[in-house]
Amino acid sequence: MVDKSVPEGGVARVASINTSPHIGRLDLDPLPSEALCATAPSSCLHCVGPTPAAQDRPYTEGSVTTVSYIRIKPGMFDKYVKYLDTDYKRSMEAQKKEGIILDYGVYTSPQRDGEDWNMVLTVTYKNMAALDNLRDRAEPITMRTLSITPDKAAAASVERGAMRDQVGSRQLRQLILK
Repeated sequence: MVDKSVPEGGVARVASINTSPHIGRLDLDPLPSEALCATAPSSCLHCVGPTPAAQDRPYTEGSVTTVSYIRIKPGMFDKYVKYLDTDYKRSMEAQKKEGIILDYGVYTSPQRDGEDWNMVLTVTYKNMAALDNLRDRAEPITMRTLSITPDKAAAASVERGAMRDQVGSRQLRQLILK
């Protein structure tokens, strides 16, 4: 939707709903200048530079962290942590060395009930763009690091499923205050 009441010297803005499963918010983005120029050539002079609101934000967008909520099945805690300390850690360290990820973490928390998660795995990326084609970049590193084939990787995933359930995930973006 385009705001047709553009003030003198202002920029038309477009509102859109971000449909990411992890981020549900109303975005108010500047209308691309080529779209504005196609509909109102006389207003192209107003399409240079960021909007005043963008310049006044008290933060910059930082790194992105994915958070996976894990429920370890009864009696499988030590076995799952052993996997994390071996193959998972080797894969994460190799991705870190290659610049795919910035950091990773493993956290535990007492469960509120039997359906709740009891472990969190985090992986931090430089920015949202680092998530583009992530699997295509990370998978070869993991295969090489662990010396496994895609078939063996699939079998290992099934084995991990016997130890734990992933009960949810979130994607967090750091805001760096100015």
